[in-house]
Amino acid sequence: MASLVPPPRPSPESDGRAEWYARELGWATAGTAPVRLLTGLGFDVLELPAVAGHAALRRVGRTGPVVVAGQRMGLLMAAGSADEVPGLLVWLEWGGIDLDLSAVGTGGHITAPAPPGWATGSPGAAGWLRPPGPRQGTERSLPALRGLGSSGGDAPDLVRLVDAAATECHRARLVRARTHLWSHRPTGQPLAFS
Repeated sequence: MASLVPPPRPSPESDGRAEWYARELGWATAGTAPVRLLTGLGFDVLELPAVAGHAALRRVGRTGPVVVAGQRMGLLMAAGSADEVPGLLVWLEWGGIDLDLSAVGTGGHITAPAPPGWATGSPGAAGWLRPPGPRQGTERSLPALRGLGSSGGDAPDLVRLVDAAATECHRARLVRARTHLWSHRPTGQPLAFS
């Protein structure tokens, strides 16, 4: 006897994304609404404000894949790199400074953007600014700690990427602070100079 109830339709978030990521890139996923890409297996993510991320990308040029979700950006880097970021920040003399910069590695995840060429969905939804390439080249194109100051392949090394990201996060924070100061200055209050 045939069922009169049609099968449930997949939600817009689970429209085959998980299968696409597994088949095309070999990346592990979890969940269905939204699909999440698991970090620490094929890649880690350097996560920062989008405004700082765009400025960092201008400084370092070519990188691995880049995802944008609302006001945040994620720069994909080689698996295991997230563990190196805190030490790199200290070594680069950014330790102890609140940068709004974090690394997501083993045990973490990011929301899966629509695969390249697919409809992105709602405004602010995760989307690829720089999409991943084919499975064979993905891991080789991700920034990794290959040696201090050396750049192998097309992507910058992890040191250059983290330094540029930290610098631009700090600049964005200073701009926000300056804007806040000027917008909250009492009107009619003269500035004192000595």
